[in-house]
Amino acid sequence: MVMKKTGWGEFKIYLRPVVLQMVFLGFSAGLPYLLVFSTLSAWLRDEGVTLSVIGYFSWVGVTYSIKVFWAPVVDRLPLPMMTRLFGKRRSWMLLAQTGIALGLVGMALADPHRQLQYIALLAVWVAFCSATQDIVVDAYRIEAAVPAYQGAMAAAYVFGYRVALLVAGAGAFYIADFADWRTAYLSMAAMMSVGVMTVLLIKEPAHEADRIAQAAEKVVEDVLGVGKVRSRWNKLVAAVSDAIIAPFVEFFVRNGKKGMLILLLIAIYKLSDITMGVMANPFYLDLGFSKTEIAEISKVFGFFMTIFGASLGGVLVLRYGIMRPLLLGAILVSATNVLFAFLALSTPDLVLLAMVISADNLSGGIATAVFIAYLSSLTNTAYTATQYALFSSLMTLPAKLLGGFSGEIVEQFGYPAFFVYAAAIGLPAVALVMILMYVQRDKVKMDSRNP
Repeated sequence: MVMKKTGWGEFKIYLRPVVLQMVFLGFSAGLPYLLVFSTLSAWLRDEGVTLSVIGYFSWVGVTYSIKVFWAPVVDRLPLPMMTRLFGKRRSWMLLAQTGIALGLVGMALADPHRQLQYIALLAVWVAFCSATQDIVVDAYRIEAAVPAYQGAMAAAYVFGYRVALLVAGAGAFYIADFADWRTAYLSMAAMMSVGVMTVLLIKEPAHEADRIAQAAEKVVEDVLGVGKVRSRWNKLVAAVSDAIIAPFVEFFVRNGKKGMLILLLIAIYKLSDITMGVMANPFYLDLGFSKTEIAEISKVFGFFMTIFGASLGGVLVLRYGIMRPLLLGAILVSATNVLFAFLALSTPDLVLLAMVISADNLSGGIATAVFIAYLSSLTNTAYTATQYALFSSLMTLPAKLLGGFSGEIVEQFGYPAFFVYAAAIGLPAVALVMILMYVQRDKVKMDSRNP
């Protein structure tokens, strides 16, 4: 679905209820994140906990990286009573949000001096529930609107998520400063009611059987030899294979040979952006900018330009479809790294820093919204949670692994060379998008010749 080019009135899409509700679901998804990371670290340090112990708490983050392992459960398992009352997606959202709120209350009531292990277990629980909420909110977003709206849905989600990060970061610090950390965490738990109220007000998306998915499940069951004889064991194996193996089979059945190109694009699209981000703050400091200057420019400009970029990306998807904005995002992200190389060779200047950071966050916002829309378009509604969780994990893992070498490159060759390198590793993504556009266009021509 591509809208007619009738001017930029498409920004009105952000007033549609189905898009606007993503702001509140994004807020609910973003609120727990810092409360088990940097905000928690600050609280523990304020209580005198050693840095080595605080470092171990960072392992809580692994929970977000392995959510793909229980995404099939979220896709397939109905919750007793809740699914019947609220539906497939809303029931899981409510369960996850309730788990987060209870976990935060438990953390607030615990004593860091005598119950540190208890706080650690609760932090893992909150992270688990938060990752589960991420799975189901992504699935709901994809199922609640047509592909043309996914860019705007993603932009609204990003806005809500970013606001939540401010609340759970700076907001929690303000509350802790005026009262204490217990009050701060209890306040954050209360704010999870934003997500709960939103879920109670929204509608459950429609869930329809998909023929390709059903065919893929039958193929897998036949290969495993559990398709004909329906014993209890065979039914269990069939259920597990339908939930875990069939989503991957269905993806390749639907996309054919270009499936590998799509997965490769997912793996490398964010390489340039994430690799550069690892060295951004050290770069600003090494240029001689103060921490206050960095905070004021990178955080303030970064917030508003990212939101504007994401909003623009959503409108571009609505106006032009997904592939052309996807190509634009890849080009912009790669090109803005060249601006950082220019900044590294220039005399430190706040205006120039603001311009470069603004361009970087604008391009990053566009690319993020469009890429989320692209990933959403790749899923089958029979396996939305499982397939999207796989795509999102594949999206970040290679980039994070490659980003680990960023410091070595800077030390060996300097910042200008590093940013040129960061721009260069974004070029394969540009090439792959162009190849997929060509393949897609070629397929349309063949289909038109063979009706």
